[in-house]
Amino acid sequence: MAVIKMNFLSQCLGMQTNVTICLPSYSFKDRMDGREDVYVPGMKYQVLWLLHGGTGDDSDFLHFTNITRYADDHKLAVVMPNDYMGFYDDEPNGIKYRSYIGEELPKMLQALFPFSNRQEDNFIGGLSMGGDGVLKLVSDYPEQYAAALVMSTSFGIGDILPSAEVLAGRSHHPHDTAGLRSRFITNARDGHNRTVFWLSYGSKDHCTEQMKSHHAFLQRHGYASYIEEVPGYGHEWDFWDLTLRKAINEWLPVRHSVIYPGEE
Repeated sequence: MAVIKMNFLSQCLGMQTNVTICLPSYSFKDRMDGREDVYVPGMKYQVLWLLHGGTGDDSDFLHFTNITRYADDHKLAVVMPNDYMGFYDDEPNGIKYRSYIGEELPKMLQALFPFSNRQEDNFIGGLSMGGDGVLKLVSDYPEQYAAALVMSTSFGIGDILPSAEVLAGRSHHPHDTAGLRSRFITNARDGHNRTVFWLSYGSKDHCTEQMKSHHAFLQRHGYASYIEEVPGYGHEWDFWDLTLRKAINEWLPVRHSVIYPGEE
């Protein structure tokens, strides 16, 4: 597994930024299997775009989960951008994090790395603030992701609002629930509702009612949405690591292999 840390000037952000990438390479399993045809010209990878939560950065998943091993085991590329507590928003007169992640970053990385650009090969996931970001990205780019993993988010599209304490924590970035809901409804009406949603949260988390509300909204408007409550877990990395493993193993339409020429 190659772990790549890139620092570059982003046009959307107007500043230098970091992105961390997991890129499957010659692995221990390949060695044990005696496999030699690992690198084939023209091969491509499926991609999971993974969004960190509040107070975090692009290295969170590397430090607190086994994402590198999961990615390597399943030949899945993982891209982890840095949002700098921007709540995955486009500010009207400022930095545009959503456009950066939804447009600039895929365009750049698909040019530099063997990443598939097909919807069926791209998935997006996030936890807490990053789960909110997942909903925003799918609403703005409904034809870009085959599946979306939303973990433990209070904000989003449901009818139930977060607590006053949670809302106070992001008072400088007001959540546009009405606008987000409207985009989802419009997308569904226009037939742009192919993304399959997987929602997961711990039974001890503060966002349980909000997650159920997001799921109900998605189903009500014709989206394929599945939800899981895991007993005994709260807002914690043990839960998110467990969920990532399950999502890659079972939920997301992962091929579990490289896409070789002629297989697209």
